Formats: sequence, C-alpha cells, structure tokens
Amino acid sequence: MIVPRYEIRPARFAEGKGVFLLEPVQRGQVLVAPDAINKVYNGAERAALTPGSAEDEACVRWFESFHTVSTDWPDDCYVNHSFTPTGLWHLGFIFATRNLVVGDEVTADYRFLINDDEVLPFKDAETGLDIVGHRWADNLQLSTEGLLALLAR
Repeated sequence: MIVPRYEIRPARFAEGKGVFLLEPVQRGQVLVAPDAINKVYNGAERAALTPGSAEDEACVRWFESFHTVSTDWPDDCYVNHSFTPTGLWHLGFIFATRNLVVGDEVTADYRFLINDDEVLPFKDAETGLDIVGHRWADNLQLSTEGLLALLAR
C-alpha cells in the first residue's frame, strides 16, 4: 500500500503511469508498505511461472530467492524504476531517500526487486542501461546500509 496521499498519472521518464505525491514526505519516511501478502513463492515456484504471464509480471523479490505476486495490480505497481530513485526498497518497504515535495514521482531501483543477475526485458528510461538484479548478499547489504544512512540524523 502507498502510505502518503498520491495520484496516478503519466510517468515522467518511463512509458505508462507513475505514482506522484500529493503531500510532502520526509527523508526516511515509509512511502510503500507491504499489505495483503497471501503467499510467498519459493525459487522453484517462481521459476515455474510462465514468462510474460500476469503472475510473472507481478512478481517481486521479497528476500533471498522468495518472491511475492500481486496480480490484482494495486497502485504500487506504478512505482517506476530509476537508478537515482526517490525511494529505497528494503525487504518490501520503500523509504523516501530524501525530503520529497508535492508532485515528486515515487521511484525505486528495480535491481533490488528482481533475482540475482536477472536482466529485465527493458532498459532504464533515463540512461538506456540494462537493469540487472543485485545478488542477494549485495542486495541486503546495500539496502541495509542505505536505510541506516537515511535514518541517521
């Protein structure tokens, strides 16, 4: 669920839609929190999903090789990728990487949401670079260090 008030409208850099804030958010504040997680898929179950299916498209890494799938497409699915995101993904939560103002788009680095070394079928809209999943140990270390830095006052 998206915590601050927001609206969905055309994305700034990516094709499609994005999540835009209707209220200011402080650095370190939760932007997105997990809700309605009915099942966690293990690696084998994840691998068995049909490529390109609704389940495959709605699948994100939760931790290690475990994933969640939300085929009801809540508005969270409109959080777009950026290598310089406004939000830090950490174990299913997205935290504001800086003070955000009304109109800022909520973005996250998808490298934290996909499998080890997985290459997404699209490139970063701003740089044209491949989006390649962080290995789990790096994912956890980078997101933990990032969260600690956000919370340091």
